[in-house]
Amino acid sequence: MVKIIALETFDVRFPTSLAHDGSDAMNPDPDYSAAYVVLKTDSPDKLAGYGLVFTIGRGNDIQTTALAALAPMVVGRPVNEIVGDLGAFARQLTGDSQLRWLGPEKGVMHMAIGAVINAAWDLAARMANKPMWRFIADMSPEQLVEQIDFRYLTDALTPEQALAILREAEPHKQARIAQLEAEGYPAYTTSPGWLGYSDEKMQRLARKAVEDGFRTIKLKVGLNLQDDIRRCHLARETVGPDIAIAVDANQRWDVQAAIDWLQPLKDVGLAWVEEPTNPDDVLGHAAIRRGVSPIPISTGEHGQNRVLFKQLLQAGAVDLIQIDAARVGGVNENLAILLLAAHFGVRVFPHAGGVGLCELVQHLAMADFVAITGKKDDRAIEFVDHLHEHFVDPVRIVDGRYLAPTTPGFSARMHDASISDHLFPNGIVWKNTALAEAG
Repeated sequence: MVKIIALETFDVRFPTSLAHDGSDAMNPDPDYSAAYVVLKTDSPDKLAGYGLVFTIGRGNDIQTTALAALAPMVVGRPVNEIVGDLGAFARQLTGDSQLRWLGPEKGVMHMAIGAVINAAWDLAARMANKPMWRFIADMSPEQLVEQIDFRYLTDALTPEQALAILREAEPHKQARIAQLEAEGYPAYTTSPGWLGYSDEKMQRLARKAVEDGFRTIKLKVGLNLQDDIRRCHLARETVGPDIAIAVDANQRWDVQAAIDWLQPLKDVGLAWVEEPTNPDDVLGHAAIRRGVSPIPISTGEHGQNRVLFKQLLQAGAVDLIQIDAARVGGVNENLAILLLAAHFGVRVFPHAGGVGLCELVQHLAMADFVAITGKKDDRAIEFVDHLHEHFVDPVRIVDGRYLAPTTPGFSARMHDASISDHLFPNGIVWKNTALAEAG
C-alpha cells in the first residue's frame, strides 16, 4: 500500500523588486515568492504531488511554517485514501477544530491548507495521467458535487442547484474539450501595467501586448490621480479604441474616494475596476458599483473563502469576479465559487499575476468552460510574462490565448535548480543579491 511519507516545504523567493515587477499602489516593492510544498510517496516511481502559496516576500517563511504544521494530518496516510475521496480530504483539513480556531477558513492557515489540498489534487491527476483541467472535467456531475462543502452556501446555492448546472453541461463536454484544445482560452495581460514602470516602458509593453494578440491589458492605479489620468489616456492612445483597458487599485481607496477617483477615468472606457476597496467590504463594493456605473466593478483575488464570494454575489456588489488558485481552500473551494458565479450569471476573470498562479489557475478556468458554464470568449485569464521558466510545465500562450495543458497534473512543479537557487536566505540568488546590495 503506497503512503505519503513526507510533506516537504521550501521558502522560495524571487527578487522581482529590483526591476519593480509586480509593483502597485499598495505593494511598491514585491519579491514574488512561493511557499512550496511537496507530498512525497513511497511508490516505486517516486510519485509526488506539488502545491504552493503565492506571497510577495516577507512572511513567506510564516506561510512555509504553516504548511509544515499540516504534516501530522497527511504523512503516513494511504495515497488511495486521499485521492479516492478528495472532498473528504479537503473537509478533514478545513474542518479540523483546532486549525479552524486560527481562521476559521481564512488567513495563513487556510491558504496552507489550500496548497496541501491542491498538492493532493495534483497527485491524483498525475496518477490518472491527466492534466488537471481534464481530470476535473472528466468527473461526473455527482462526483463534482461531492467535492464541495455546501455548508454556509445553501441560502444561495444548494447541492441540487449545483447538480442541475453540471448536468446541463454534461452532454456538451466532449465538444467543449475539442473546442478548447483547438482554440485555447483567452488571456489578458498585466505585464505593461506595473506602477513602477515609466510611461515609455508601459507604452512599449502595451504595443507589444497588442502585437502578441492580447485584446485586454490591465494597469495599476491608485497612487496619484493625475498620474492615473495621464497613464490611462496614454495607454488608450497607444492601443487604440478596440483594445480593452482594465485598472486595478489593489484595495487602495475608501468607498467615496473610489467613486471620486474613478469619475475622471470614465472617458477612457474601462473594461473593469479591480479591488477598488477592502476585499472584505461587500457593501462597500456595492456602493462603489452604484456610484461609478456603468464602469464594471470586480474583486476576488484576496477573497478569503466561498462565503465572501457568496455575499458579493448576493449583494449585487460586482460585475465580475477574480478567483485565485492559491488563496482559498484549494480546488474544492474554487469549484464552489465557480458554481456560485455560474448560478448568479457573473463572469469569472481568474487572477494569475504571481509566481505559479498562471500555471495553476488556467486549469480551473478551463474546467469551468468544459464542465460548468461552456463560456470562455466573454472572459479571460490574467497573464504576466515572468518566472514561468522555473516550472516544469509552464503556461503556453499563443496569439493572446492560453493553450490547454497536456502534461499530467496541476502544472505546479518547479525545477529543482530553481528551488535551490532561490531558497531564502541562503540560495545563490539571494547571496548574490545581498552581496550586490552591500557593494
